[in-house]
Amino acid sequence: MVEVTLWGALAAAAEGNSKVEVEAKDIRELFKRLIERFPGLEPLMDRGIAVAIDGTIYRDTWSKQLPAGAEIYLLPRLAGG
Repeated sequence: MVEVTLWGALAAAAEGNSKVEVEAKDIRELFKRLIERFPGLEPLMDRGIAVAIDGTIYRDTWSKQLPAGAEIYLLPRLAGG
């Protein structure tokens, strides 16, 4: 079980929950479990999500294992230039 902080619009799409506990071994499974629990997250995730694990940002490495006790944040991907 990992605790995940949902940032910005992601929290709103998760029924206002900014922190949730999820049973997942890697980022890909985390996404799957979150969408099962909060279907409103799927369109936001399809647009792009950044995952921060203990301060390191992962943008496409969805096989990254989730260490026990890690600080995990999900953020909508920032775009611009």
